[in-house]
Amino acid sequence: MTAETRAKKIEKIIGEMYPDASIQLDHSNAFELLVATILSAQCTDKRVNEVTKRIFPKYNTPDKLASLGEANLIPLIKDCGLYKTKSRNIIKTSEILATKYNNEVPSTREDLESLPGVGRKTCNVVLANAFGIPAFPVDTHVFRVAHRLGLSDSKTPEKVEEDLCNLFEPENWIKLHHQMIIHGRTLCKVQKPLCDKCDLKDLCLYKQTD
Repeated sequence: MTAETRAKKIEKIIGEMYPDASIQLDHSNAFELLVATILSAQCTDKRVNEVTKRIFPKYNTPDKLASLGEANLIPLIKDCGLYKTKSRNIIKTSEILATKYNNEVPSTREDLESLPGVGRKTCNVVLANAFGIPAFPVDTHVFRVAHRLGLSDSKTPEKVEEDLCNLFEPENWIKLHHQMIIHGRTLCKVQKPLCDKCDLKDLCLYKQTD
């Protein structure tokens, strides 16, 4: 079976497993999504959603959040970990968006990745979910699932992203990204993956070598 044929089979099955997969970070605009994604580094989406409930009702635009200041943001996001770095990046990014981008989140990779705290994964999340631009964010779940399913054996998230983008059509990247994340959270867990409950087990290299 060719890699392309396996990929198509996997895409069909995972699509049937998680037809309603979508982003789990609560947000109502591109800026909220950007902030939530920055906060999500080494933190669960559930925790981020609890934290952003304290912030977004009052500070949901760049100028409003910038006015809060780093010192006042820290206690609000302390539950997310790495809070000093995240607070500094979020406030600096908010200031740049307020002054340089007229309070809007830019929709180009170059502009997004120039913002403090915005790496490739965060950029891809915003492009895909705020603007509907095809992108394939690779977080720890996608990285693990891609390896176990034999969709990539690359060592970095950037290379795994490249492998996945080469295997699947751009119009399917966003949905597949969400489906792989949910699969990683519910069945294909780091420890004790629930292989016997997985419809992908016959195509899974991890299960076959278990």
